[in-house]
Amino acid sequence: MKLDLMVMTVHPDDAELGAGGTIAKYVAAGKKVGIIDLTQGELGTRGTAETRQQEATRAADILGVQVRENLGLRDGFFTNDEESQLVIIRAIRKYQPEIVITNALDDRHPDHGRASKLVNDALFLSGLRRIETVDEGQIQEAFRPRLQLQVIQDKYIQPDIILDITDFWEKKEQSVLAYATQFNVSSDDDEPKTYISNPAFMESTRGRAAELGRNIQVKYAEGFTARKLLGVQDIFQLL
Repeated sequence: MKLDLMVMTVHPDDAELGAGGTIAKYVAAGKKVGIIDLTQGELGTRGTAETRQQEATRAADILGVQVRENLGLRDGFFTNDEESQLVIIRAIRKYQPEIVITNALDDRHPDHGRASKLVNDALFLSGLRRIETVDEGQIQEAFRPRLQLQVIQDKYIQPDIILDITDFWEKKEQSVLAYATQFNVSSDDDEPKTYISNPAFMESTRGRAAELGRNIQVKYAEGFTARKLLGVQDIFQLL
């Protein structure tokens, strides 16, 4: 299946937190959208790889994506090497997305920036025809997406583009809260408390979306960075 938009991030829940509103918006617009998780998030303090997979499936159902796949790289210890790049290249060539959104360029969580660099390098290599990959016994065609963007995560980074998600905030929030082991956890839960399990984290997430929205005079928005200058054919599209 060819996708219009692929969100390829390192942990289950990164896609929902960074681009859940964007995903829901383009699903509603009839675009083919998929989520690719690089790891199972197995090093997370709370829950297990199995529960995270169940939660990721629920979140995907809420957002209505056509595809959700986990590449099974090693959480915390994946490297930007040939083996990991080829895993990502196969996924890119399999789904041939026009746009890829990945993790933040830099962040407090070291996996995020490392995953962003890994995906960036693999996206370039995916367009080289002399790199041969096979999927289901068939040689894949070289393919490179038209655009790569990065989400903004815990460490605030000035966005290059801001997208109105006002009509899709509630769906984004529902998709994040599908990760019941991770977010908005009650005080009587007996697992260790974390930075993101505190209900205040979701309040700050809403506040970030509202702050970004104020920049473009809407209620809620998501921001993204780009590794290249962005252009439009019509400046009236920017109103």
